[in-house]
Amino acid sequence: MLTKEQKQFYKDNGFIKLENIFTKEEMDVLSDEYNELFTRKQTESDMEASWKGNDMKEAAKETPVVVLSIHNLQFHSAIFSRVLQHEKILDALEDIMETPNILLHHTKAHLKPPSKGAPYLMHQDYHYFPFKKHSMVAVFIHMDDTTPENGGLCVYPGSHKLGPLYDKGSEDEKGEKYHYMKPEDFPIEKATPIHAKRGDVVVFSYLLVHGSYLNTSERVRRMFLIQLMAAEDEPANNEHKSPGQGWVLRGRNLKRDASMSNRFAH
Repeated sequence: MLTKEQKQFYKDNGFIKLENIFTKEEMDVLSDEYNELFTRKQTESDMEASWKGNDMKEAAKETPVVVLSIHNLQFHSAIFSRVLQHEKILDALEDIMETPNILLHHTKAHLKPPSKGAPYLMHQDYHYFPFKKHSMVAVFIHMDDTTPENGGLCVYPGSHKLGPLYDKGSEDEKGEKYHYMKPEDFPIEKATPIHAKRGDVVVFSYLLVHGSYLNTSERVRRMFLIQLMAAEDEPANNEHKSPGQGWVLRGRNLKRDASMSNRFAH
């Protein structure tokens, strides 16, 4: 349960950092599984996921950058599935989202290697998967101690109150879309950095303008992110549908169609 002050902080700022969610033992297990998965999959898959385009080159200071990414980790290991139903996380989400009915949208993990971990330009997650009631939140789990130097998260507090903003974005030669604000409107240099310890969790609205820094340090920066929505909400379009989308993590989904004709829908 969040305190009255924590609830108000989230409403005012669009994000909140939560401490003491995981035990050391839980983080050790999660970290080991994370490392094993990334090590194993690097030999099998192309996991490079840094954004492309001139704005990105400028943000990366014209140096070659890398970020490794795996999506939908709950399909790779039961360790990640258990995190999705962590009682302390779901208790906090009930207070933040103001609903007992919480659904999964997707999960992902980004690994920024030392010295060359790619930055992310300031953006709203909304543009990737818009929902009608804007209930979508991200649960950002810090796998390592994180600062701006090793590519940490940064935010524009209160920007969620502005609603959906103009999306400059870009598209690469493969048709992959990258959504972000005009860098001159939301320069990363003026964002508020989030300093976090291993195991700290930041929950933020998908309308919050946020990004992350270039990793210039000799330390890795790993994160595990869970994106969730209220069961009472619904997508504004069919973009970014994910395997496992709609999995009920707490409460009920009263809107779920039980007809045979739609039994394979997700």
